[in-house]
Parts: sequence; structure tokens; C-alpha cells
Amino acid sequence: MKIAIITETFLPSTDGVVTRLKEAITYLLNQDHEVVVIAPDLGVKEYKGAIVEGVKPTKLPFYRSKEFSLPQKRVKDLLQKHNPDLVHVVNPALVGVSGVYYADKLNYPLIASYHTHVPKYLDYYRLYPFKPLVWWYFRKLHNYAHVNLCTSQAIKTELDDKNFHNVSVWDRGVAVDHYHPRHRTETMRSRLSNGKPENKLLVFVGRLAPEKEIHKIRPLLDEREDISLAIVGDGPVKGELEEAFKGTNTVFTGLLHGDELAEAFSSSDALIFPSVTETLGLVILEAMASGLPVIAAKSGPTMEQVEDGRTGLLFENENTESMIEAINRLEETSLYADLCKNARKEAEKHSWQKPSEQILDYYYTTLRVYEESTAQTPKKSKVKVTE
Repeated sequence: MKIAIITETFLPSTDGVVTRLKEAITYLLNQDHEVVVIAPDLGVKEYKGAIVEGVKPTKLPFYRSKEFSLPQKRVKDLLQKHNPDLVHVVNPALVGVSGVYYADKLNYPLIASYHTHVPKYLDYYRLYPFKPLVWWYFRKLHNYAHVNLCTSQAIKTELDDKNFHNVSVWDRGVAVDHYHPRHRTETMRSRLSNGKPENKLLVFVGRLAPEKEIHKIRPLLDEREDISLAIVGDGPVKGELEEAFKGTNTVFTGLLHGDELAEAFSSSDALIFPSVTETLGLVILEAMASGLPVIAAKSGPTMEQVEDGRTGLLFENENTESMIEAINRLEETSLYADLCKNARKEAEKHSWQKPSEQILDYYYTTLRVYEESTAQTPKKSKVKVTE
């Protein structure tokens, strides 16, 4: 099978979507399928044998730290050039709109996956009056697809309630061999704690953006001087956060990759996860695989992954006292040891093998739904282009 993946984000960017796509592509290639990735042109031309076709990127005025690609006719040209058996549009919002539109016009089997909870984000950008319109927009895009995917049961329930069609859950995964407690080093711990390795060291890993709600951690550092915080990542509010956390035991590392990131997880004492806007949050599993308990604000997706008192500790969103109480429980030696052990054990159940096998099954499901739909409602035959 030849698969065209049209995505709003790909290498060299690093986020949960890119991590998931890399694992899926590797598996598909190993199963002798062909993969073409259509993504913002950031200089990457191939990935492990998959062709990467770049489309012109631009910087959006409200999000200057990352380049995106707007809808454009080049997507149609690339689909006709490669003539895939199936099109997978990942997070259709900008260039993905072109993927949805031309896949429909050219009569390709189409699967779409929902990874970023944009309607929820509007609350953090003072755009909440537009939420009904944004929900309408994403529902319209996704309902062109023969099959839709999301990454947690909580989000599936919400999408079902919003009348998205034919939604299934694409399971979570983690590189259980890469993220492991053995990567702990005193050098990394000293770096992350700003030379105070004896402190309780919390780590945040992710994009530095308003919807991540990182500012909620500040009162904790005011309450306890024996806690250090490492903020790993970059994003549009980095400067604001550096100002907000000035005078506290906080280190901003910027982006970390590969072995450095694995060491950062393993050399910390717990992951703190204050966001309630995630559709999943792959960093939760990465931390757990590293042997870290997760201290997370309660939300549907976090409660699917973190079992309170077993693999982590949950606190009430926007409740500083609840968060401080959760952190204080880390001082219970026996509880902390159990949390670390259970977190690793839980992560080991979620290697990338199952989600990778699952996406191929969903591709075959998409082909079957497509054939059934065309049998019921005859459409023009799929466009064939000779190169």
C-alpha cells in the first residue's frame, strides 16, 4: 500500500505528533508499505526511506515561534504525483485543509486524526467567543474522512458528542527502552536543579505556550524553597515565563533531544503536568517509563493515564493547595518508591508496537469503509496520473 501522510508538523520539529508519526512510519516501512509525507518544508527530504515532500511554510502573526503551511494547491499536485492508495491527514487545520479537500475531490480513501484540542486552546488566547465556529470548522473537516482517530477515550467522547463521524482511539505508546531509570546521572541532576541536587526536582517537558498553564506552578516554588523546577522546551511565552519565575529555583533548559532528554527525565524526581488542554500528553508515558511519578492536574486524558496514588498523584485544576498537597505526599518514602516502581511497570505495557500495528489496521478499515461508501454512492473513479 502507498500511504500519503499530510501533517501540520513534522521533523525537525519535536512534539507528540511527530513522535507518533515517526514510530508509525518506521513500522509501515518495515511492513513493506510505501510512505510519502507532505509537511511544512523545513529542510527534511526523507525519513528512513519515506519521501518527505515540503510545502511552503510561513510564520503566523500570533505564533511566531514555529512555521506552519497554509492551504495550497501544491498538495493537489503532490497527491497526483504520488497517487497513493490512501490519504492520512494529521490534525487538519491549515495545510491539512488542502489534504482533506483534494483527497475528497480526487476520490481517495481518507483517514483523519485529531491530536490538538484547538477549541479548548481558545480559552487561553481570549478567543473563546469563536469556540462554536471552531468546533463547526473541525467537525466539517473531519467528517469528510471515512475514518477518524483521536488519542484518548475522553476526547473520543467529546468528539462523539460534537457529532464527529466514525471516531476511534489510536492508542498511546512510548519508547520503553529509550526512556528508562538507568539514564539518571548526577551531572544532569545538578544541571537541572541549578547546582542544588539535594532539592526535590520537578521537571516540566513540553511546548511553552499559554494553554500549557505552566504559570500555575509558581506558587509551589514560593511555598517550598527545597523544590527545584526544570522547564524543558521552547515556545512563544518562554520570555514571559522566565520573567514570571525569576527569583525561584527554576532552570530553563530550552529544547532537549535524544539521550539528553532521557537523562533529564530519569534524573528528576517527578514530572509536573499542569495542563488540562491535552488530547493525551505523551510526555506522561515518557516520564513513567523513566521511573517518575506524574503530578498532574485532573482532566479526562490525564486521568486515563495516571492512577492517583499508584502511578502518580492528581490535583484539582486551578487549586494551588491541592497541587501543594500532592507534592508534599512525595515525601512519604514508601509511597514514593511504589509510585516510581508502578509508573515504570505501567509504561512497559505501552510500547509503540501496538499503536503502530493499530494504525495499519485502521488504514485497512478506511479502505473497506471507502469501498462500501462508493458502492452505495457511485462517484467518479479515482484519478490516475502517469509520472
